[in-house]
Amino acid sequence: MRHTSVLSPNMSRQRCVTKPSVRSKGGIVVSQNRAASEAGARVLKEGGHAVDAAIATAMTLGVVEPWMSGIGGVGVMLVRDGKSGKVTCFDFGAVSPAALNPKDYPLERGKDVDLFGWAKVKDGRNTIGATAVCTPSQPLGLATAHKQFGRKRWKDLLRPAIAHAESGLVVDWFTMLNIAACETDLARDPGASKRFLPGGHLPQPPIATTADGVVRLAMPDLARTLTTLADDGAAALYKGPLARAIAADIKTMGGCLSTSDLASYKVTEWDAHEIIHGNRTIHVLPELNGGTTLAVAYAELQRIRKKVESKPGPKTFVAYAAALKHAWTDRFARLGDAGERTAPTCTTHLSVVDRDGNMVTLTQTLLSLFGARIVLPKTGIMMNNGINWFDPTGGPNGLAPSRRALANYAPAIMTGADESIAIGGCGGRKIIPAVFQLLALSADFGFDLEQAFHTPRVDVSGGPTVAVDQRLDAKTKAALTEAFDTVDCESVPFPFPFTIASAVRRSGGRNEGATEPEHPWSDAVSEEAV
Repeated sequence: MRHTSVLSPNMSRQRCVTKPSVRSKGGIVVSQNRAASEAGARVLKEGGHAVDAAIATAMTLGVVEPWMSGIGGVGVMLVRDGKSGKVTCFDFGAVSPAALNPKDYPLERGKDVDLFGWAKVKDGRNTIGATAVCTPSQPLGLATAHKQFGRKRWKDLLRPAIAHAESGLVVDWFTMLNIAACETDLARDPGASKRFLPGGHLPQPPIATTADGVVRLAMPDLARTLTTLADDGAAALYKGPLARAIAADIKTMGGCLSTSDLASYKVTEWDAHEIIHGNRTIHVLPELNGGTTLAVAYAELQRIRKKVESKPGPKTFVAYAAALKHAWTDRFARLGDAGERTAPTCTTHLSVVDRDGNMVTLTQTLLSLFGARIVLPKTGIMMNNGINWFDPTGGPNGLAPSRRALANYAPAIMTGADESIAIGGCGGRKIIPAVFQLLALSADFGFDLEQAFHTPRVDVSGGPTVAVDQRLDAKTKAALTEAFDTVDCESVPFPFPFTIASAVRRSGGRNEGATEPEHPWSDAVSEEAV
């Protein structure tokens, strides 16, 4: 088979990045931002349920990592009760506006370069601007879970996010890098430009850190909106003055999201779909997400693999890649997904375990980096571009009014062998293969999270090639190239070639949290550390 390399000639081949897992008898929060993880860990320290901590973390993430998620986005959450073991799924995924007309998205020659390789739509109407917006559902999803599991007051859980919005987004090199990736589109929208490009320029961190040298991008408008949600509840986003302000801004900007879309949105609660893998049960969300494709991949792995190696080696990764190849073929045929991911995704994931063993795995997203790349002038909300989930040419996942979107997020909870793991990730189509491999490494070889997260992986995301972490041993890489077209990739922070995963684990009454070593912000924080 064909082998290629996209390794930069500039990068050190001796570079090695590690990030030890965190272990504790108390609760642990893992997210893609240290400040957000700390906000959730404080809630656990005060006796909050894992869902309480997840809400505080999720709301804070929308402020401190605004290109990934926020109250203008969507998501899904799985909750495992520490006593009964029951897993409850909350689906607050994207739904297109009722007034959407597919004819308003005419096709042009070529393919979109954003995320999915769809046929190109005129003026990028399905990816950028108000015409790309689906109903924002994140606040209602969090509130629905809080009503069932929460111990702390909703208002108090939003305080960290409000405080961060009032003080402003801290500009460091990673902030600057993400803004720079979308600078041209952000500059076109007055609200986005004002927030992220002060004075019309890319913000830069100070050369040296001093008491007054921190650069911050203030978000007073978002702070006011979050305060309204804290005082009046999540329902304020869907009915009343705030909902009318959102719909009015979208209409002025050319979109069709209405107050009716906001008022009629419903969170769906599911029992988890169960996947059997050896002596483990993997609980995933049913229907329009990555869980169904994980089920196909594990079933195929069981069919093709005759024996598990004593440790991960060539046969292991060839079998993992083959199972994932089969699963993507099935996904494309049945569910209408398409193409290859070609640009950074805009998703964030968090995992929580509390001292009682309750667990949460939550993925929330704006879809593309900075979503639709608009900030609504009346509310300061950065909006999703969920219309980009739909195939503009039609089919089972085609553009249509009031349609639920097919997404690639794949939060999961694995139980059995006297342990539980809650996991998920950020990375579009790369999420499915990462969750598949990390759970398989734990189940097949008894790895704890620290071992699993420091094991190099492959990425099989539905395209013609298998992306191979160049740190894998020579025999494994040779076996993969013999079986598939492969491309060597280096694990660097941006653009990250694999999923930014995070997970928590409970075994023997003790907890562990781990996250992607290469991500500069992601961190696991225990309640003892705050």
